[in-house]
Formats: sequence, C-alpha cells, structure tokens
Amino acid sequence: MLRDPRPAMGRLLLAILLLALLAGYGLVLGSGDLPLDLALRYQPPSWAHWFGTDYLGRDLWRRCVQGALSCLQTGLGAALLSGALALAVTALGRLGRRGAQLAALLTDSLLAMPHLLLLILIGFAAGGGRQAVILAIALTHWPRLALLLGAEAARVAESDYLRLSRRIGLTRWQCWRRHLLPALLPQWLIGVLLMFPHAVLHSAALSFLGFGLAPHEPSLGLMLAEALRYLNAGAWWLALFPGLLLLGLVLLFDQCARSVRTLLLES
Repeated sequence: MLRDPRPAMGRLLLAILLLALLAGYGLVLGSGDLPLDLALRYQPPSWAHWFGTDYLGRDLWRRCVQGALSCLQTGLGAALLSGALALAVTALGRLGRRGAQLAALLTDSLLAMPHLLLLILIGFAAGGGRQAVILAIALTHWPRLALLLGAEAARVAESDYLRLSRRIGLTRWQCWRRHLLPALLPQWLIGVLLMFPHAVLHSAALSFLGFGLAPHEPSLGLMLAEALRYLNAGAWWLALFPGLLLLGLVLLFDQCARSVRTLLLES
C-alpha cells in the first residue's frame, strides 16, 4: 500500500512558505548598513528591539534577518553549483573506461583531502567574500553526491530498457539524455537539498574563522564570532538569536529534503 503523500506535502509547503517569508522580509529590509546608535549598545531584548542591540547599537533582529538572507543566497548558490559539478562528473563517468577512470580519480582525490582545510585554502586563494565562499563549498561538496549518482547511473545502465536502447542504435549521449538523466534527477534534487544545510553551516564556519565574508557584510557566522567577545559581559542575546536562526534555516531545508524524498521515492 502506498504511503499517504499529504503529510509530507504539507510539511514541504510549510517549510517553503517560512523560507519564502524570511527571504521576502530580508529583501524588503535590504542589505544596506544599519544605523548606528552608540547610546543603545548592549540593549537586551525588548519591544523596541526584539533581539536586542549589538556592540554598535544596531538592531539585532534586522541584522539577523540580513544574515539569514545572506546564508540563503550563499547556500543555494553553493548547493546548485556543487550539484551541477556532481552531475557533470557522473556524466563523465558514463563516457567509457577512460572517462570512468578520470571521474574516479577526481572524486577520490577530493575525498582524500582534509575537508575543512581544503575549504579554508580555496576560500583564501579565491580572495574571500561571498563568491569565494560559494566556490570553496561547491568544489568540496560534490564528490559524495557524485558517488551516489554514479552508483544509481550504473544500476540504471544495467536495466533491460537501456540495453535495448543501445541495441537499436542510440548513442551514449542519447541514452544519457533520454534515460539516465531523467532517472537521476530525483536523486540529484534530494542531494542538492540535503547539501544546502552543509553549505550554510560551512559558510558560517568560514566566516566565523575569518576566511569568508568581509566584516561589514551581514553573516550569521560573523555575528556568532563577534558575540564570543561579549558573552563574558552578559550579552547572551548576541549569540543566542543568530544561533537559533542558523539552526532554524538548517532544519527547514532538511525538512524540505526529507519531504521531497518521501514524495519522490517512497510514495
């Protein structure tokens, strides 16, 4: 008996709605610098400032929303670029023996390198900033997805209908476009969605370590790094609310991926 898809669809729509509201509100606020008011430094949460104020008197709620929007942009860009690389390497592996050897060499080489160290080196070499963070995350996150897609492509390649397609004269490209690619797209979509939480967390980690976004750019990772210097002074809200918002973003996208997997593969 097929599983009822309505609960998964409801969770997916709710997660998408919350993400859309957050992104829309962030776009309305804009990404410009917030006004400074040194007389309002370290104000705890209140009706005037829901999340309190930071060490420069800026409203922490608006900074958190801007940082969340920045995380969304960085995470989506990195996940989509990484997914495209994984799909390209999977296609390379289906071009014959030499293509499979080259794809395996690229995948195994990146998997053998220390993950965080490679992230830092690529981010530093690319000069920092949002584009560098996206590039660093994308170049280090595609191998695992490529392994999953390669295994699925190998399974589909042994199916009867694909063997028949080759027997009637279809080229490798035609088999890939008509049969392999449609069969891989559900796995690819789920992989990209599951990659987004990792991209968001690694983006925050790079900014936290000083290899990501510039100090003046809105970033939840930078806000958490700044908060460490003021926790001893009792400014707990500087770390609590950015951390909760970062956790919420990760959980929302994780719920999207789980719901899509239920709808596409289990229903």
